[in-house]
Amino acid sequence: MDIVAKAKADLEERLEQELPSVGVTPTKEQVVALARFLRLLDKWNKAFNLTAVRDPHEMIGRHVLDSMSALPYLNGISILDVGTGAGLPGIPLALVDPRRQFSLLDSAAKKVRFVRHAVGELVIGNVSVVHERVEDFAPADSFDTVLCRAFTSVGNFIRRCGHLAGVGGRLVAMTGRFPEQEITGLPAGWEATEVAAIDIPGLAGERHIVVLQRRESQAVD
Repeated sequence: MDIVAKAKADLEERLEQELPSVGVTPTKEQVVALARFLRLLDKWNKAFNLTAVRDPHEMIGRHVLDSMSALPYLNGISILDVGTGAGLPGIPLALVDPRRQFSLLDSAAKKVRFVRHAVGELVIGNVSVVHERVEDFAPADSFDTVLCRAFTSVGNFIRRCGHLAGVGGRLVAMTGRFPEQEITGLPAGWEATEVAAIDIPGLAGERHIVVLQRRESQAVD
């Protein structure tokens, strides 16, 4: 086996070994697709600086496993990933959860170009890509889950994205430290229904997921 083929096999083997640690048992096809995505991200990263993580093997924990941590908190079929950047967490989630439809939104042109290229190259049929500021985004239909990964503060997430969640929908914020002050000062009509500490094997630092929903008496604007 030559060096390139071995590196390819090693990446796929590590994904197959490590994904079960976050509750995901992937198919062989999903492992291959995730590895291809990481190699694409590594290639584009050299020219366009899409992520501070430079090693595809390091990307497994910091990008793929971290993205998968949101999977149990998704609700419904239609998912919006706000501030997707290099397609995170949207692309990894879409690859392992093909029954859901993912919209990936970002305002940065170079990142959207990469995401569109990756979606086309990997033939991901359950992803649409939107190049727009979230303040200007006016979809025809609301979403079951609106998701963000280190996009903004929890309160600002609600103010900027709350209207995009439909009746019975939710916002899911992927944060670092436990956002105690942000949760106690949520905008009117919203509540945190779940706050979970997330442990990603091999990664230091705190991680939390905050699930936000409208109070039952709060009507959708």
